[in-house]
Amino acid sequence: MIASGLVAKKAYELGLEVKPWIKTSLAPGSGVVTKYLLRSGLLKYLSDLGFNLVGYGCTTCIGNSGDLDQIVADAITENDIIAAAVLSGNRNFEGRIHPLTQANYLASPPLVVVYALAGTVDINFEEEPIGTGKGNRPIFLRDIWPSSKKVSEIVHSNVLVDMFKSTYEAITKGNPMWNQLVVPTADVYSWDPNSTYIREPPFFKGMSMDPPGPHSIKDAYCLLCFGDCVTTDHISPAGSIHKDSPAAKYLVDHSVKPGDFNSYGSRRGNYEVMMRGTFGNIRIVNKLLDGEPGPKTIHVPTREKLYVYDAAMRYKNDGQDTIVLAGSEYGTGSSRDWDAKRTMLLGVKAVIAKSSERIHRSNLVGMGVIPLCFKSGEDMDSIGLTGQEQYTIHLPSSVHEMQPGQDIVVTTSTRKSFTCTLRFDTEVNGTFTYYSFRFPESCNIRHRYDL
Repeated sequence: MIASGLVAKKAYELGLEVKPWIKTSLAPGSGVVTKYLLRSGLLKYLSDLGFNLVGYGCTTCIGNSGDLDQIVADAITENDIIAAAVLSGNRNFEGRIHPLTQANYLASPPLVVVYALAGTVDINFEEEPIGTGKGNRPIFLRDIWPSSKKVSEIVHSNVLVDMFKSTYEAITKGNPMWNQLVVPTADVYSWDPNSTYIREPPFFKGMSMDPPGPHSIKDAYCLLCFGDCVTTDHISPAGSIHKDSPAAKYLVDHSVKPGDFNSYGSRRGNYEVMMRGTFGNIRIVNKLLDGEPGPKTIHVPTREKLYVYDAAMRYKNDGQDTIVLAGSEYGTGSSRDWDAKRTMLLGVKAVIAKSSERIHRSNLVGMGVIPLCFKSGEDMDSIGLTGQEQYTIHLPSSVHEMQPGQDIVVTTSTRKSFTCTLRFDTEVNGTFTYYSFRFPESCNIRHRYDL
């Protein structure tokens, strides 16, 4: 952060400015950063370039640092521009920083400032100038990049121990708004039926002490058909809630204004919002839509194009099972438990993929969603699957017959038959799923049964 301030200072002194089509923001991970940037005098130069303080922690990386200028947004959509973002955070999923940014790159804080000055990611800093400064002089990266010695000098004289002590001591004292909150004294949480942020989840409803064994999946429809590299952010977006989405409709129906939608990450305590946002990434590509990006799918029996949530609810109301087909690396990214919870809430019974990420696969098992993998050398194309078929997955009738990595036969309504690998990779997975099958709306059942 000190280095970014020094870059900003030098750039300002040389007459460089951030390009007008660039959106900038400063969201440090801690209030301590503000203190040492202020003490060093560098915060002023960051602000002069447009890097104004918008908050702390997960703001920009989850899409909460504000919208783009409307002229820029219109230019992107009307001209189908692949807009890019450069972030010094740890999330670079497409559309995460802003729905209109498809290419998102991670870089150090000083490089973020440099790219903002350049106005493009398509630049060779060794040979091309960042911009033109005073006297029409071309300014290169080497002209504004601080030395390690200079950075160390500023750090040693401005990043002080007392800053950390005073900042974190104040955390336990809270602030006036926090301290004025009324805290209930009951041992059990009192659910507020009117809350749009926290609602009692349905995961434990219908639980019994006598769970039956697993059951096969018969004549299931394909809810979604994916290619490779579907990430956790495609499955479970954490960023902004699109104004036309099922989640937005739910919030509006509950008297929430669009300006107060907040994000999926902020409303993760409300399963109604989260399940409506499942597979809600506006950049997700579903093969059932012939490559058209967006959070919609085809309801196979009627051929209607619907939001994923609406199609899933129609299948559930009609008593029809659903599955997801995918390519390689399904579920990669920052694995979050809501990815599996959301999938289960939509009624998905199995995911058949070429390969899947370990943690997400384990989360699916925990929620009673069966993870299967195509055999090596096989995939949807080689088998001839289109996603328009119905699928029957033949599981053993007894939990004692289930083994980690065993072969499972899948047949389709088009008379195709293929063998998949059951990705219960341990005995614990198999036992856990035995219980989860009885309770497809359950969560953390291992605590209930001491598994």
